[in-house]
Amino acid sequence: MVEHDALAATRDAYDAAAPTYAQLFRDTLRDSPLDRAMLGAFAEVVTASGDGRVADLGCGPGHITAHLDELGLAAFGVDASAAMIELARQAYPGLRFDVGSMAALNIADGVLGGILSRWSIIHTPPQELPVILAEFHRVLAPGGHLLLCFSASDDPSHLTQAFDHTVAVAYRWSPDHLAAMLRESGLAEVARMVRKPQPTDRRQFQEVQLLALRQGPSRRQG
Repeated sequence: MVEHDALAATRDAYDAAAPTYAQLFRDTLRDSPLDRAMLGAFAEVVTASGDGRVADLGCGPGHITAHLDELGLAAFGVDASAAMIELARQAYPGLRFDVGSMAALNIADGVLGGILSRWSIIHTPPQELPVILAEFHRVLAPGGHLLLCFSASDDPSHLTQAFDHTVAVAYRWSPDHLAAMLRESGLAEVARMVRKPQPTDRRQFQEVQLLALRQGPSRRQG
């Protein structure tokens, strides 16, 4: 299938780019107070509603997984790129990292207090995204939270827009459209942050972080 070919091409491209990617992005949180604030809020709501077990899906070289661990979460990482996972294991030997696909997670139903998907859906062909959102819903416990990060399309009438990502073809999304897709998957939007591009940013795209909740009583509430 075309979609599977696209995902395989993305995986292979990240395998090839893994060392460079890890070097470029390992310190990104240092100069990103808004990102740190959103991750901190995510950690607080996950801890308040469950046991703090969190999957960082599309974890890359593991630096964000390590940050979640520092915030007190029982975090582990999953990525389709075996090269990325190897780098993550080398850098953070005390944490768990697995090779896997967001479309078919090797995670039991309803066991996670949280999912972080930080710019990991951007290479997913739009017609394949509902499968991934259904997987997010499946593995989250009722009351669990999803923090979904992506680049926004310029025009609200454009539900998605392809762009020339350095590694592989990628897509931007209308925030309202993606929030509606989350609702259809049983994940209710709780909050969103929209960050306008800085003059020095290579791409002048708005960045969006959506916090969503799998509805139902949390495990702590019974």
